[in-house]
Amino acid sequence: MKFQNLLRRAACFLSMLSLAMPASAAELLPLTQAWQFRLSPASSKAATHAAATAWRPAQVPGTVHTDLLAAQLIPDPFFGAPEAALQWIGLADWEYRTRFDVPRAQLAQVRQELVFEGLDTFAEVQLNGRSLLRADNAFRRWRLPVEKGLLRASGNELSIVFRSPINKLLPQVQAMPVKLAGNYPSPYGDEPPDAMTGNFVRKPGYHYGWDWGPRYVTAGISQPVTLRSWSGLRIESLQLLQDEVTAERARLRAIATLELARAGHYQLRLWQTGPDGRRQLAAEQRGQAAEAGLQKIEMPLQVEQPRRWFPNGYGEQALYRYELEVLQAGRRVDALSQRTGLRSVVLKREPDAQGRGFHFEVNGIPVFAKGANSIPFDMFQPRVSAAQLRRVMQSARDANMNMIRSWGGGYYESEAFFDLADELGLMIWQDFMFGGGMQPAYDPAFRASVVVEAREQVQRLRHHPSLVLWCGNNEQEIAWKYWGHGRDMKAADPALAERVWQGYVQLFGRDLRQVVAEEGGGIAYWSSSPGDDLAEVANTPASGDMHYWEVWGNPAHPVSKYLEITPRFMSEYGLQAWPVQATVDAFAPRSEQAIHAPLITAHQKFMAGQGNERLLKYIREEFGEPRDFGDFIYRSQLMQAEGIQLAALHHRASRPFTMGSLYWQLNDVWPGASWSSIDHVGRWKALHFQARRFFAPVAVAALREASGQTRLHVINDRTEAHRGELRLRVMTLQGRTLREERQALTLAPLSSQLLTRYADADLLGDADPASAVAVFELQAEGEPPSRSVVYFKPAKDLAWPQGSAVQAQVERVGGELQLHVQARNLARGVWIDFEGLDVDVADNALTLLPGESLRLKLKLSGNGKATVEDLQRALRLRVLGSAAL
Repeated sequence: MKFQNLLRRAACFLSMLSLAMPASAAELLPLTQAWQFRLSPASSKAATHAAATAWRPAQVPGTVHTDLLAAQLIPDPFFGAPEAALQWIGLADWEYRTRFDVPRAQLAQVRQELVFEGLDTFAEVQLNGRSLLRADNAFRRWRLPVEKGLLRASGNELSIVFRSPINKLLPQVQAMPVKLAGNYPSPYGDEPPDAMTGNFVRKPGYHYGWDWGPRYVTAGISQPVTLRSWSGLRIESLQLLQDEVTAERARLRAIATLELARAGHYQLRLWQTGPDGRRQLAAEQRGQAAEAGLQKIEMPLQVEQPRRWFPNGYGEQALYRYELEVLQAGRRVDALSQRTGLRSVVLKREPDAQGRGFHFEVNGIPVFAKGANSIPFDMFQPRVSAAQLRRVMQSARDANMNMIRSWGGGYYESEAFFDLADELGLMIWQDFMFGGGMQPAYDPAFRASVVVEAREQVQRLRHHPSLVLWCGNNEQEIAWKYWGHGRDMKAADPALAERVWQGYVQLFGRDLRQVVAEEGGGIAYWSSSPGDDLAEVANTPASGDMHYWEVWGNPAHPVSKYLEITPRFMSEYGLQAWPVQATVDAFAPRSEQAIHAPLITAHQKFMAGQGNERLLKYIREEFGEPRDFGDFIYRSQLMQAEGIQLAALHHRASRPFTMGSLYWQLNDVWPGASWSSIDHVGRWKALHFQARRFFAPVAVAALREASGQTRLHVINDRTEAHRGELRLRVMTLQGRTLREERQALTLAPLSSQLLTRYADADLLGDADPASAVAVFELQAEGEPPSRSVVYFKPAKDLAWPQGSAVQAQVERVGGELQLHVQARNLARGVWIDFEGLDVDVADNALTLLPGESLRLKLKLSGNGKATVEDLQRALRLRVLGSAAL
């Protein structure tokens, strides 16, 4: 009995000692150096690509394609037309390895774990010959506990084998009597067109090819790798719940999740650094854990008169930083820092006589969403640079955008992307990574993997104030209901069709909704875009969000059809255009540039390479036949810019029934024809210059319908009323004024006002519709002027005056390079370029009235140098109705 008492006392003493012992700080060892890769000698492709079976240096994070390119084993995947010849890469298995040492102090820690932030995709991981993982989801983070004794102080070997996702999945897909619908069948024979594997794997869908990008089914260590070691406790996560945010106060709850390796006391301190840089203690709490494991601690805090975060155009983007530190015995053992913005955001779905509304309310303000859809910024995500992201995101803000929809066929964007969105006031509509077709959501294991992925991603991104919506998928519901996917499967196998649909409802109607409700901090969830959150009818103007592709897509209506479709929220619509000449020159020699040239069609992915025919249809309808390929590029951009302007202004003019206009698409994954307004290099197309005008907070919209009726609207997105003057001039193309009117008006806040309607005859009188235009100009106090020009004939049928419409002279004014542009006659679609020089022009794709002149700032990109004379010689102007100058 005495012996047992002694044992109890000893155990109690040891327990108390353990509670008092301070833990060592967590240690992180990055494992991104000294990696090598090779084509697996056992792979079916080894015999035909023997040179790739030797070990060579690899970049981590990276991809197989970029490693092969760096090793000069493949040509540049973007230059020329190498796509077909590179499909073997996606059919091969690849091996990666590195060796590393571990400092003895780190090796002595109680817990060791390897953390892979991303593995793409079927990856078999070994450490010192011991199998640790068979990964199968590129969107997950993998934490692998390392058993005591497995790690050594020196000479540890970490190896990974990546299996071909096509070869791994193809047998099971081919064995299905009735196949699930995929997205884009491969034209290269690497998988059968009736057995597409992409929807069966949690991997970026665009790797398998899309109608704006190539097919490169890559693999690799896509995110950093770290050895994390710790003994006492570590911070697993910090959630900042914003229970109430008003101008008077913000009530928050900080929820810290700690992981403890053993029992112990600890102290939490939460520090707040405000937008003004002042740091103060926001909350403090002591805690005790009786055993190892996870523990959650909640700390309330309040901010008086908070500086709130607003979308671009509505206020400042004030950001607070919160740093959580954990102390044991007065020693800091771990810390975690998060930046956030204080704001309230609600998705409003108010019913009315037509259906239900759809708009975002931020800090009590109903915000009209203006923006575009983003796709991945490169075919090979690890090489996307911070400068590349900033250029595109800043360009979105500069074009008066306030929202980007991050589309679901790529990958969840980086912290850098969301940090920029926070700083620039760009609200993010975030899709989960489902880009189209139909997934095997009837499989519980597949759903379980997606739920883990979703929980990790929601937890990772929830502190960003820019994040305003999680959406389940892109276009899968309407594909099932209206594109024949559901109909065809019901006809072939009704029981399977029911399983597929019920699996869909479970995953997108329940599972992901529950994850967002539990982890998202109050952000709304939307099951599919376009949709009405699983209502019977989807993609309807009456309720929910809408994608409209009957202009450009089948049946390819004329752009005037945009004026007949008035949605609640237009989340996709678009027209294609080619990038600027300099971007095309980077992948195709001038001698191989022609509308139907093989190298050009290789960079045109719509209609399996025949998309230029659709482009020509729209170009010919308005602008006539292009003279050459350069003129084809120019006219494609004008067609895109003017068509999207018509749609976007119609959406804005339809406020408050319509409360969002997001065109497809913002950016590119590679150089080629697409719907983007910014090309892969970061150069603006005509559309982006036009977007800066048609998304301006205060604008005039004169919208001429196919019937010859013109609706005149004035739009004010500001939260305060504006006084202004509206001016109407009807004039000839040479500049003779036929009619002029001025009207003083007050623009109500957050509004669109229909001022009047005109028949053509009301504006023209007896004037020749081929020789006259109506010009509406709005000048509001404190706002840039807004102009809307109404044409009464297609551009190809206008009686353009003979001779040059514009003159331009490069000048140096006070040390600044400027271009002085003067219009003799009406100059529509003025495009300014500098042959062989990369010059940023302050504005472009201009329409100048007769006699109008302006000065545009010129800036040489990078470290480029050129004299005034160099720029003048390189200057090229294109204007509708005139030959290129």
